[in-house]
Amino acid sequence: MIRTILFLTATLTLVSVAVFTADLNFSSAEWTALTQVFWVTLGVALLCFVVGELTGNNSQVDKLWSLIPIYYGWHFAAAAGFEPRTNMMALLITLWGLRLTFNFARRGGYSWKFWGGEEDYRWSVLRQNPALQSRIAWMLFNLFFICLYQNALILLFTLPILEAWRHSYHALGTADYLVAGAMFLLIVMETVADQQQYVYQTEKHRRLQLAKEGDPVPASDPYYKKGFTHTGLWKYMRHPNYAAEQAIWICFYLFTVSAGSAWINWSIIGAVLLLFLFLGSSNFSEGITEAKYPEFAEYKKKTPRFIPWKFWL
Repeated sequence: MIRTILFLTATLTLVSVAVFTADLNFSSAEWTALTQVFWVTLGVALLCFVVGELTGNNSQVDKLWSLIPIYYGWHFAAAAGFEPRTNMMALLITLWGLRLTFNFARRGGYSWKFWGGEEDYRWSVLRQNPALQSRIAWMLFNLFFICLYQNALILLFTLPILEAWRHSYHALGTADYLVAGAMFLLIVMETVADQQQYVYQTEKHRRLQLAKEGDPVPASDPYYKKGFTHTGLWKYMRHPNYAAEQAIWICFYLFTVSAGSAWINWSIIGAVLLLFLFLGSSNFSEGITEAKYPEFAEYKKKTPRFIPWKFWL
């Protein structure tokens, strides 16, 4: 996992330098809007770092992951004069963000104390890594990866709205509606996957609690004894929610193509880095799950990670 994080950080640094030193011919209004969100990104990252260090809860970025893109979307839409394509993109970001925020909230991610809430279990596991056990090592990891890297990534995968704005002289067309429809369906898919996981995990923990209280029967049900979601969409993919999330931001990028930009343009960086992030994150999560639940290894052999095998045929 540490090697993955170093690779992601180095990649982000190199591509960011390449993009922002390239001659992109932004207008003054576009540069102004981009500069404004850059400073917001830096400010949010530093705030997350300070709060995380003071409270010991390093899930501060997680709380904002679904909210900050909504602001970025409408910031650029407003700067573009609320033209139709950027409005459509901002609306889709809002739908995505509100749904994800609800899912995060019902799992205990937020607290009336804004610095509280449940911390991502993966951070506590990472703290046990020998390379991160010293106070200074964890502080640097929190600053550069958890706070700066992740906030930079959030900004980058929303920047296709800026590229679409640059081509706003092209009216909305059939391609835009097709991309919007695909993105909406992927949001629905992610919603279904998260709901299936939430229902399974909630019932599993309810049964475990009953077992602690002296009723061992509910926890012995083979379906819940597996310990991980494995039916519904999870029967066909090990991470249907991750698969949908990645595809959502690829669709978001495709708005730049429907607007008239080249198939491969600078704003693809965020979507590509997100693919790397989810690859590393799923590897790490699966390592934890496999150590806890013996049947996961067999499930992993039979079930593809992101794309059902039949789609490869």
